[in-house]
Amino acid sequence: MEIGIRHTDLKFSHAFTRYQGKVRDIYNLKNTVLVMVATDRISAFDVVLPNLIPFKGQVLNQMAAYFLEQTESIMPNHLLAVPDPNVSVCLACKPLPVEFVVRGYLCGHAWRVYKDGGRIICGTELPDGLTENQKLPTPILTPTTKSAIGHDEDISPQEIMKSGLLEPETWHLAEHYALKLFEKGQEMANDKGLILADTKYEFGWFEDELHLIDEIHTPDSSRYFIQEDYEINFSSGNPVKQLSKEFVREWLISQGFMGQEGQVPPVMTAEFVQVVSRRYIELYERMTGSAFVPREYSDELIAIQNKVDEALKNMGIYS
Repeated sequence: MEIGIRHTDLKFSHAFTRYQGKVRDIYNLKNTVLVMVATDRISAFDVVLPNLIPFKGQVLNQMAAYFLEQTESIMPNHLLAVPDPNVSVCLACKPLPVEFVVRGYLCGHAWRVYKDGGRIICGTELPDGLTENQKLPTPILTPTTKSAIGHDEDISPQEIMKSGLLEPETWHLAEHYALKLFEKGQEMANDKGLILADTKYEFGWFEDELHLIDEIHTPDSSRYFIQEDYEINFSSGNPVKQLSKEFVREWLISQGFMGQEGQVPPVMTAEFVQVVSRRYIELYERMTGSAFVPREYSDELIAIQNKVDEALKNMGIYS
């Protein structure tokens, strides 16, 4: 029997649209608020994988809420309420068409590009002689285009502004916020014995003010190292343990899958599914300092509908 939330079908009494992202079901109520449900779907290489990961959506939703609260002093964000462990009610912002990826270490996609001979990533030139997981002299911003279907694509700041995707003023404002948020994320991770290696941010406009939207500093959007493990293993050339989705990508690569056209993603074993679930929970507990309280997977869709209805009524937005 499959455990987890694969999809939702919430109903509201007034006009709404429903959009299914890779891992979230998003309900837009009159372009006023978004009801965002973090499901237990998992994606990699921009492909939704066959398996559900129990409690993954809860981890993402609760971690995002935690970090949005912790970074309110840096910039405003879209979060209004968290009525259910898997649900956030948010302002309906107009998203920027670019994701802002900040990298403090050479790993993941950037390392794969570098290993294959690439030295310029999104307009930033990297020196020869770097190794996997090496700390960069200063964090770099490597933006990508946003794709609802298919792969996001690397893009340079110059290309962003030349193409008209963003005005220079908007680019520089978002760049400033992305680097400040990353600095805060690194400080918080260091306090917990972790290293925030890289992450992505998304921004959107609400009433002429730029807001932080979507998730922040979660294992889906970020890569963490365990500080002690990193110091021991990087210096000796051994693999570095990651608390992120990268080890899932590495498993997929070992199975011959990289999201290329015509490829069919492999099915995880039940044992590997549990390993993935435990990694998500481990990161949640380490970063928040709180014990993870798993939700009940019994009539969870009815519970979500009821809690969202109550929250919207309390907010004066009738469901």
